[in-house]
Order: sequence, then C-alpha cells, then structure tokens
Amino acid sequence: MNYLLTLFFILSFFASSNFAQSGRITPKNTPMPDAAVSELNNLTADKMLDEASTYAKNKFAEYEKKKMPYSNSLYRKTVLEQKQLAAKYAASLATRPNLTNVDFYYLGMLHWLADNNDGAIEALQKYLVSENPTAEKLQAARSVLVIVMARRKVFDEAEKILVEYLKTEPVKLSDRSKMENELAISYEAEKNYSRAAVHAEESYRAIKILSKEIPLSIRAFNELLNSGLKVFEIYRADNKQTEADKTLEDLRQIAVSVESNAIFYAAVDQKIKYLIETSRKPLAMQTYLDALSQANKDFSSKTSREDIVRRLKKREKHYKLLGENALELADVDKWGSGQPQNFASLRGKVVLLDFWATWCGPCIDAFPSLVEWHQNFQKDGLTVLGVTRYYGEVKAIQADEAAEFDFLRQFKKTYNLPYDFVIAKGQANQINYGATGLPTTVLIDRKGIIRYIEAGTSTSREQEIENEIEKLLAEK
Repeated sequence: MNYLLTLFFILSFFASSNFAQSGRITPKNTPMPDAAVSELNNLTADKMLDEASTYAKNKFAEYEKKKMPYSNSLYRKTVLEQKQLAAKYAASLATRPNLTNVDFYYLGMLHWLADNNDGAIEALQKYLVSENPTAEKLQAARSVLVIVMARRKVFDEAEKILVEYLKTEPVKLSDRSKMENELAISYEAEKNYSRAAVHAEESYRAIKILSKEIPLSIRAFNELLNSGLKVFEIYRADNKQTEADKTLEDLRQIAVSVESNAIFYAAVDQKIKYLIETSRKPLAMQTYLDALSQANKDFSSKTSREDIVRRLKKREKHYKLLGENALELADVDKWGSGQPQNFASLRGKVVLLDFWATWCGPCIDAFPSLVEWHQNFQKDGLTVLGVTRYYGEVKAIQADEAAEFDFLRQFKKTYNLPYDFVIAKGQANQINYGATGLPTTVLIDRKGIIRYIEAGTSTSREQEIENEIEKLLAEK
C-alpha cells in the first residue's frame, strides 16, 4: 500500500463528503495519572487542535518508518484513535473557566474532528457572533457549519451560511469545493437532483480551477476525480444521459491536461460501464478500443501510457461480461452447506459472488462487510456466495482436497461467516469471471444478468458495493 495515498484518505476523512459519518465519539473513560492530567491542563487550545489534527498523519509516518503493513483495520483503528483524542481534548477544554472568543473556535473544531456535531455547531456559532473574529478562522468555522448543516439536511441554514462565506474573504476554493459537494450529496439523497447538480457542478468547477493554479498533490488529484464523478452520478441518477456522458468526457480531457493516468482510466472505465448500463454495449466496446489508442496519443509518458493500457486490458473480460447472463459456476466439488444451487434456481434473487482465498488478507478484511450485507439484505432477496477453490495446501503445508475442505469448514466457523461457500477443483470460475485478482466481487441481478464486477477492497469500494446491492434489490 502506498502510504502517501493512504495519508490522503486519512487527512480528508473528516472533511471529505464521500465518507459516511460514524456518529459522535466520546473520550475513553480510562482514569489518567495526575501527571497526565496536569500536562493536559497545560495544553493551549490551539495546541490541542494541532495535535488532534495531525495525529493520523504522524501515526502513518510512524507506520511507514516501521514498515508496518497497511490494512483496512489499521486504518479504521488509527482514525478512531484520532477522533477519541479530539473528543478528549474537547471535553477538557469545555470544562475550563472563562473561555475566550477564539477558544470557542478551537473547541468547535475539536468537536468537529470528534464527530460531535452538536458541540461543533454550538461552539462555532458562538465564535461567529464573537467580537473581532479573525477572517481566516471565521471562514473555516463557516465551512464546517455548512457541511454539518448539509449533512443534517438543514438546507436553508446551510445555503445561508454558504452565501455569507462566498461574499467574505478569503474564499478558499478547496473549502468551497467541500461545502458544495456536501450539499450536492445531501440534495441527491433527497432526490432533489436539480439542486444537487448545481452544487456538484460548482464543486467540480472549483477543483478544476485549483488544478490549473497549483501543482496537484495526490489529495488534489483524488478530489478532482471525486468531484467529477459526483457530477456524473447525479446526472446518472436523474437519467440525464447527455449530461452524464458530457461530464465523463470532460473528466477524461481534464485528465489529459493534468497528465493523470489514474483519472483518465477512471473516466474511461466509468464511461464504458455507463454505456453498457444504458444499453449501448457496442459503443462501450468501441470506446474501450478507442481508449487504448487514445492513451498512446494523449500521454507523452511511457509509464502513464503503459499503466492505462494495462489496466484497461485487465478489465476487458469484465466489460464483455457486464450486461450478459451469469455464467454457471464450473467444476464445483462441494458447497459448504452441502446443498448445491445454480443461477437458474436463484432467479428472483440478487446474487453476490465473492471470489476469495484463505491466504488472501484483503479477502479477510472484507468479511465484516459481507456478513453485514448478508444479515441486512438476505430478507430482501440477497444471496451471498463465497467462491474459492482448492489450492493444494493448508497454511502453506501441502494437503489433499479432503483436508483442505475440512480446513475451509473450520475457517468458516472461525470467522463466523453465515453465508454459503462454493469450492471448485480448478481455476475455471476465476477465469470465466475475470477474477484474477482477489477479492473480486460480482453482482447478478434478479433476472440473472451480471451488473457489477470489481476487484479489490477498501472503505470506498465497500460503500460502492453496498450502494449497488441496494439499487439492484430495489429493482423488481
């Protein structure tokens, strides 16, 4: 895992509109030694905010120095620790007598880091009406309040504060993009696509201006991509095909202008999938072929060209499968439940195929989400199937199929996996579904049509899968 990329997600966790809020965090109730209490009491409010804000950054620098392997669980643990630290500092600061005006700013920002939105609103609103607030802090407070109000769908108040922000200096394009994006997401959730599109376009516009003014960091590249994709998603949800197509083409052109092979690939990949989704598969496959040659023309860097071509070719099998009837699982030796099934018998269900292996760390990281989806959506018609095969070994020791099957059954119990397993003798299923990277997730709709294929796992990918599951379950 590239720790710089991980760091982007950590740093943007609290401000990013693409991240679900996990609820208010309260400080741990572990009693502190007197020395620790004294040290805490001696911390100034600005020092508290500085330490809480940089906690994750410093921890990940430490992990990198120690060459600790990245995992989603480590990511979640670090973020939780950061939020708990912010909550502890906020609780301590709130008990101090005679808080100054600027202390309310620091208190509000600490509550914000800790996901205590009530505390953030109360403290930051006090700062807004305080005497002689500094322009920079005033604008930062407004930007947080807009995001909080948007998430709570208090649209009138969020819009009002946004107007105040925009007519006051300094206006930071990065903050404007976050505020506009948060409003877009909340309006989209309410299916108010016209308002959502206005704010999404403004967010995207702000990021595009920034991309021309300063050298882009990894974080900025990701914000540019996410803003463009949010505009696309809103037009897609509103069935505005022309606008959706135009947005993806604009994102591809922006990728060329900033020389980002990652954004270019993402825009093209999304365009191909969208064309298939909207019954334009021949055009989708032509777009795929055109992109292979276009990448060679548009990028001067050999490394960028080769990366785009490699990633697109790796997806070719998936593109061909999307929109087609699901392939029956081949060469199956055993079902974990002992009850063989086929896709014909599962018609009317949404089927999730999870291609995995016992030695695959990311596959294990995905188990909690798979269990949650099984528990939450089984009643609505979701069937989760873990698809694996015999690898001829158990814990790196050679084993026959009987021993490996026993190990798989015990593995299922160890991880409390309630859904069924499918064990094949060979690689036919992985080849048929293009599941050469593990884990690979395949979603099949109620009519037996393949609607989604993606490899890998991450917090954002898991949210994407859950969104697709809900979408397919809503189709009758």
